[in-house]
Amino acid sequence: MDAAYSASVSSFFKRLIAAVDAADPDFVECDSTGDMVTITGARSGAKVIVNTQRAVSQIWVAGKGEGVHFSRAADGRWLDDKGKGLELGPWISDCVREAAGVAISL
Repeated sequence: MDAAYSASVSSFFKRLIAAVDAADPDFVECDSTGDMVTITGARSGAKVIVNTQRAVSQIWVAGKGEGVHFSRAADGRWLDDKGKGLELGPWISDCVREAAGVAISL
């Protein structure tokens, strides 16, 4: 297992959980189970699911009705693997805003 991948994922997941925990719990909730973080819009029930894919060193995100796979670039950013120009943090923030109606900062 790639130590740099594991460290980057761990750091990102900690920031993600802290960002959701800082938001109003009347609007958004977060559950973490190791390699997966599930964010739920408390009023809508809509979910954003973020999970690791260790075999391919990616983070996968299901939200806004689609799944996007992110790979770590040489500069440390997590970018979508289809070349759409999506970055992991802003993409998750957009997904959470759509699911829960609140902004989180990543």
